Amino acid sequence: MLTFTLAGSDGRARAGLITTARGVIHTPQFMPVGTLGTVKAITPEELEALGAEIVLGNTYHLHLRPGEDVVAALGGLHRFMHWARPILTDSGGYQVFSLAALNRVDEEGVTFRNHLDGARVFLSPEKAIAIQQALGSDIQMCLDELVALPAEPARLQAALERTARWAARCKAAFREGVTAQEGAGALPPAGGPSLFGIVQGGTVLELRRQSAEQLQDIGFDGYAIGGLTVGEDRDAFSATLAHTAPLLPVQQPRYLMGAGEPEDLLEAIGAGIDLFDCVLPTRNARNGSLFTRRGKVSIKQVRHQRDAGPLDPECACPTCRNYSRGYLRHLFQSGEILAMRLNTLHNLHFYLSLMREARQAVLAGRYAAWAKAFLETYRSG
Repeated sequence: MLTFTLAGSDGRARAGLITTARGVIHTPQFMPVGTLGTVKAITPEELEALGAEIVLGNTYHLHLRPGEDVVAALGGLHRFMHWARPILTDSGGYQVFSLAALNRVDEEGVTFRNHLDGARVFLSPEKAIAIQQALGSDIQMCLDELVALPAEPARLQAALERTARWAARCKAAFREGVTAQEGAGALPPAGGPSLFGIVQGGTVLELRRQSAEQLQDIGFDGYAIGGLTVGEDRDAFSATLAHTAPLLPVQQPRYLMGAGEPEDLLEAIGAGIDLFDCVLPTRNARNGSLFTRRGKVSIKQVRHQRDAGPLDPECACPTCRNYSRGYLRHLFQSGEILAMRLNTLHNLHFYLSLMREARQAVLAGRYAAWAKAFLETYRSG
């Protein structure tokens, strides 16, 4: 139900088009995170104006509140959140890692203690797919087992083997669900959802190869690299990324899950990655940490109090066009809601513009030189 067209490449870096039932995604592309059916602090209309082409929702959290049955009854996640473009839903695998103190993992799935009310919640591969199909997302993810790093190779081996077994169960459940939707006439006229597998294996390169091969034997519409930026050092991140990306099919989308620092994104694009997501731009915005061409700015610092200039003179976002650093600091220090909104608009504009510029550089055959120049300026402060 999804197609990927390679528009150009420069070394391993690539620019492409992911065509879905609800629109085209130009890659490389960053997905703003809308965990609970909203990208915090801004509206879908503002997201669209910024140029966002796809957003991410979370299976586990939407299952807890309001529940996929509620979302389905109100027309599916797109209508529920008033977003007509593609949506990718994470399977809940990240919560196996982030809520490790509240869960127990076995072969059948994951049993959580609900962080909202303490009730037991069971998430199996089949349940994760059923929730995503009830939500109506365009790209759905297999349930995987994510292990915090560093970890012993034996622990990583066991997790990737379980991830492969769960992936096979997810694909079977996905096919069954799509067939049922087709029979009920419940799919969009242009086509149904797609399913991505997730490569695991920590920073052990041989395990990454095994995982990539296992998932390709099962067969998916796209492939994600999971299990990075979860405790490994910079060198291990770089080595694992450079080793794993070329193992994934050229003719299908490649998605690096959870990486968010600009340096990480540009390195990953250079390695051949197409899709990204991270809470970093929106979470940092709410905490007063803003991304500019010359690095991060902490708007809470007193040195900005009387600054009449824009946050970033090179930025064309609504925040930088209309408001001073002094005003942004005042809003943040006063706890005003507008501070979170303006900061979020700026940070997402920064990330989405970064992706557009990277794409243009790939198509122009100058990606390495462009990325080097960008990072030199970004690190200059």
